[in-house]
Amino acid sequence: MEPMGLLTSEEPPPPETPLAPAPVARKPRRRALIEWAAIILVAVLVSFLLRTFAFQTFFIPSGSMEPTLQVGDRIIVNKLSVTFGTIHIGDIVVFKAPPAENCGEPVTDLVKRVIGIPGDHLTSRGNTIYVNGKKLDEKWPHTEPLGQAIGNVTVPKNNYFMMGDNHSDSCDSRMWGTVPRSDIIGKAFVRIWPLRRIGFI
Repeated sequence: MEPMGLLTSEEPPPPETPLAPAPVARKPRRRALIEWAAIILVAVLVSFLLRTFAFQTFFIPSGSMEPTLQVGDRIIVNKLSVTFGTIHIGDIVVFKAPPAENCGEPVTDLVKRVIGIPGDHLTSRGNTIYVNGKKLDEKWPHTEPLGQAIGNVTVPKNNYFMMGDNHSDSCDSRMWGTVPRSDIIGKAFVRIWPLRRIGFI
């Protein structure tokens, strides 16, 4: 037994060395590239599906729908509202240009307002449009005079009678007949350009 108060010749134990944290495993670069490629592919696919089956943007090139839609406006069309919904008088729709359309520069698609649905009888007197013997209540903005008159037209099954809000400056069903539902792309529901005119239609 060593005397109290005397130092021993033994060296004190060295202090414990703290353990270093385990290195964080890095994802291999190849795996990261594959993940980014997959994300981009999914985004492109979703965008394609939305454009094909749900929504699509269109540019307004003429004044036939003034004052509602003006030259240069950009609109979004809801395709599902036609695929799964009902088309009503007053709806603004985009549709494939009819084969008989020959009112200027060739176009692929047109935008007009529905004023007659299957089975309706349409005619006009002066600047007034009649649907099934009753005056059409045009609650939307439009211009007069009417321009070319509407004869005595009965809208066929699964067809629609289209007119532009700028009545006297619109090439529409008065010139080239009704439009089959299968040619209707969708309903216009919002204007996204110009910024000062953004809003629902």
